[in-house]
Amino acid sequence: MKTAQIIRHVPFEDLGNLAPALACTGFDVQFREAGLDDLGALDSVSPDLLVVLGGPIGVYETGAYPFLSDELKLLEQRLASGRPTLGICLGAQLIAAALGARVYPGPRGKEIGWSPLRPGPDVGTQPGMAELLVPGIEVLHWHGDTFDLPPGARHLASSAVYDNQAFAWGDSTLALQFHPEVTADGLERWYIGHACEIAHAGLDPAALRAEGRAKAPRLQQAAEKLWRSWLAACF
Repeated sequence: MKTAQIIRHVPFEDLGNLAPALACTGFDVQFREAGLDDLGALDSVSPDLLVVLGGPIGVYETGAYPFLSDELKLLEQRLASGRPTLGICLGAQLIAAALGARVYPGPRGKEIGWSPLRPGPDVGTQPGMAELLVPGIEVLHWHGDTFDLPPGARHLASSAVYDNQAFAWGDSTLALQFHPEVTADGLERWYIGHACEIAHAGLDPAALRAEGRAKAPRLQQAAEKLWRSWLAACF
């Protein structure tokens, strides 16, 4: 059985709709909890797939969150091996940093909410990304940081707020700044876990909930096609 090692930063930002896709592809899923498990002791190469999920901290906050240094070293080794790697939100930012790109607070402020993606110049090189660009599909954005495109990366998508929303690197690394993995039910935990951030941004949890209930199901259908396509290309 193939192994998928998942680095999770907060419990409620989990695999979401990616979980059934991994199960259907025959993966044994193993979670590693940032801040609790020793990420520096992990084998960077042996898992068939490494997935790094999101979280409400910055790549550059290594003084406050020392495990980020271990995580970056792990990703540097993993990327050098060419083994399949997926990063979502903070995970995408960590991949960008591990490839030498700058990660920094977004100059246009936080991007929280639902909006469509725009195709990047290299979107045609990535199987499945077109599913997220179909008219009527909106994705969930929930980040304050952004990043420069790493050298040699293929630019897959942007949004109206930030240019770099998705990139591919090499044959089997995919970095997604947005959240295609979310489900309407799973987001209920986000509204609790991110309550302070929601209030500080002046957003209404009820409005976020209504929008999530309306838009997450269609995103999930598109995301499932993306996962199947990407996993098939990698394995």
